[in-house]
Amino acid sequence: MSIKRVIISGGGTGGHIYPAISIANAMKEIDSSLEFLFVGAEGKMEMEKVPKAGFNIIGLPIVGIQRTQVWKNIFFPFKLIKSLWQSVQILQDFKPDVAVGVGGYASGPLLLAARFLGIPYYIQEQNSFAGITNKALAAKAEHIFVAYPGMEKFFPAEKITLSGNPVRKDLINAAGKKAQAAEHFHLDPAKKTILIIGGSQGARSINHGILAGLDRLTDAGVQLIWQTGIAFESTAKQAVAGNASTYVSAFIYEMDLAYAMADLVISRAGASSVSEICLIGKASILVPLPSAAEDHQTENAKSLVSQNAAILVRDVDVKEKLITEALAALQTDLSTLEKNSLRLAKPNAAHEIAQSILSR
Repeated sequence: MSIKRVIISGGGTGGHIYPAISIANAMKEIDSSLEFLFVGAEGKMEMEKVPKAGFNIIGLPIVGIQRTQVWKNIFFPFKLIKSLWQSVQILQDFKPDVAVGVGGYASGPLLLAARFLGIPYYIQEQNSFAGITNKALAAKAEHIFVAYPGMEKFFPAEKITLSGNPVRKDLINAAGKKAQAAEHFHLDPAKKTILIIGGSQGARSINHGILAGLDRLTDAGVQLIWQTGIAFESTAKQAVAGNASTYVSAFIYEMDLAYAMADLVISRAGASSVSEICLIGKASILVPLPSAAEDHQTENAKSLVSQNAAILVRDVDVKEKLITEALAALQTDLSTLEKNSLRLAKPNAAHEIAQSILSR
């Protein structure tokens, strides 16, 4: 089958969006004549990030299931039905040859509609614990690309390829940029530096843990590159006012430079962040988000910890342990963590997925 049009669905977080964009870019490199359309969820960050990457996107009214405020789910069935109907219309209008789902709210209705219309679809599962939607759609998928071994407990073994997670291409060339990074962030290249990333929205517990430990970090001569998320940016900037050893921003676009500058990374354990840390070969302290679906972030973190490639601090222990663990790590030889994380990296994931889809 000759593929001319590709539709890609999913989003909600950077962990879904950046792999989707990476796959599309890799497919374009193989065949520049391909036409793409993205489908996301209305009001979610993909509606901004995807157009910035040069692709068209349509939003669906789909929302996630609320696990805490259950009463909010009263409108979920109506939004799901509307999203399914709109997905059918989108597919009939765009007439894609293939659909790719990367997870997130919009992936479910779009792939379900593709199955109904007989359009072949592929799944890219970023996490070590598969989501409900991907598990439900796996049986009829053409193929499933995964980032962790052992995923046959969720998916048909014959459909699985261990490809790794696609990451932003600029990160592959992060090595050797420390001098440029120090100039960009106005930091000292000779001092130990911690990069704090809580995902695209920031991480409340990590932010508060860093805030409480600022004096200890400053006294130890440690520099910070602190991605706070929008909600915490002003609080963090007030706390570090006059401190030249800390760079604070709601969102960091120059992640290649941020990783290049960092000796240690403190991060949530979302699939995209974990894959980036491995790709760059950085020592990290992972703080899984406990409310993540099926607690998949804890499983992601454990997959690295079991290989002596990261340190795990539970979210409930951040206040007592995060700063202590970070300072202790910086006093040790981090090369073992760095080598082991790099060993788990799959830098060609996007190209391998693109090539596999286009050659079927």
